[in-house]
Amino acid sequence: MSHVHAHNRRAWDARVEREDAYTATATDQQFQNPLAVIDQCGWLGDVSGKRVLCLAAGGGKQSVLYAAAGAIVTTVDLSPKMLELDRQVAAARKLKVETVEASMDDLSMFRESSFELVVQPVSTCYVPDIERVYRQVARVLVVGGLYISQHKQPVNLQADVVPSARGYLLNEPYHRTGPLPPVAAGTANREAGTLEFLHRWEQLLGGLCRNGFVIEDVAEPKHADPKAAAGTFGHRSCFVPPYIKIKARRKGEATSQAAMRKIWMP
Repeated sequence: MSHVHAHNRRAWDARVEREDAYTATATDQQFQNPLAVIDQCGWLGDVSGKRVLCLAAGGGKQSVLYAAAGAIVTTVDLSPKMLELDRQVAAARKLKVETVEASMDDLSMFRESSFELVVQPVSTCYVPDIERVYRQVARVLVVGGLYISQHKQPVNLQADVVPSARGYLLNEPYHRTGPLPPVAAGTANREAGTLEFLHRWEQLLGGLCRNGFVIEDVAEPKHADPKAAAGTFGHRSCFVPPYIKIKARRKGEATSQAAMRKIWMP
């Protein structure tokens, strides 16, 4: 385990203990219609019986909602305390979820083509090499399978969190190496205590294409609130797009589009 992995493992364990943001488990209301929660873009359709990998997705939300929608779910996360939340909620709801403590960029414990769907919430910012993640996902995903991932947009990690007279200024270089500077607790676009990395568009999108995927759709979840006070996440999101969500399909050299649709029919 690298020092980055070890640091972020400790950081997320601590965030669970403090009940910080993104450690809240799925609610009763979300369980009433789990598919509507996990598939807000309408990209998936019926997931019943699908072998799903929830990647870097511990926390008692993603995995259990997919399981409640009928999927066969495995969750991978670096934080044992985040995975414990998955096990607790699954037990309480009498759902079957397999949990694996591992990093998103090392899925060597799985055989090739183990999953028909890989879903990954915002988490690639915690590893320096995003293409290593993509290579791992491509290996464990069947040809024609879907990879749904969400990422922090580069400008979201470049722009200041406090507005100046000229708006939210860029204060981090686009071409940079190493982790971003630490932030104070409560910074909405960053997770205090973690090591985060800025990935450029050529890495986010080009990396998918170079590692066996075809991008089929892109969405930008809306968090903008024109009525929000200056300096809040909602106000900043009016000017700085926080996230991007990508629908990508695992391609194969001799696999036609028709064949891929047959493998994954929403």
